[in-house]
Amino acid sequence: MSGSTDKPEGRRASRGSGARKATKPDAEPQRGVSRLLGERIRSPGDWRGETLAEVRRLIHEAAPDIVEDCKWTKPTNPSGVPVWSHAGIVCTGEAYKQMVKLTFARGASLDDPSRLFNSSLEGNKRRTIDVREGETLDAEAFKALIRAAVAENLRSGTKKAKSPPKPRAKATPSDEK
Repeated sequence: MSGSTDKPEGRRASRGSGARKATKPDAEPQRGVSRLLGERIRSPGDWRGETLAEVRRLIHEAAPDIVEDCKWTKPTNPSGVPVWSHAGIVCTGEAYKQMVKLTFARGASLDDPSRLFNSSLEGNKRRTIDVREGETLDAEAFKALIRAAVAENLRSGTKKAKSPPKPRAKATPSDEK
């Protein structure tokens, strides 16, 4: 392929452009994103970084085709928020002073028999898992939630078929005058 792209290096290509997950050998831009995400995850340098690294490992075990990215960069958070997607956002991971917050975009639609969701329980869409220092995440239950979130994204994406256009009123002979 000749020519260069105007996309900044390390940014994920837009949806539908053929972007691949970071571990594919020909996915150079994704490797850059993956490397930046790894730096972002390790940046707290304490239990929060270790927790996010473990979460990342579990996510990739549960859904090997997941795409990772950093989104929502701003001056107060220049490296952005780690985001894992497959047919839509699966979850995000943020390190706060007192906790690591894992937000599932469609968490309200997921069964959580192990009761991992412990925050944002009142909403119609999202659910979160707040992990505090010294707490451990149930790895198998977390991987089950990741797989369920991917399945929900795939299921809900297929049902969003475009509705047929509304019929137009037909012209009557009296309208043509």
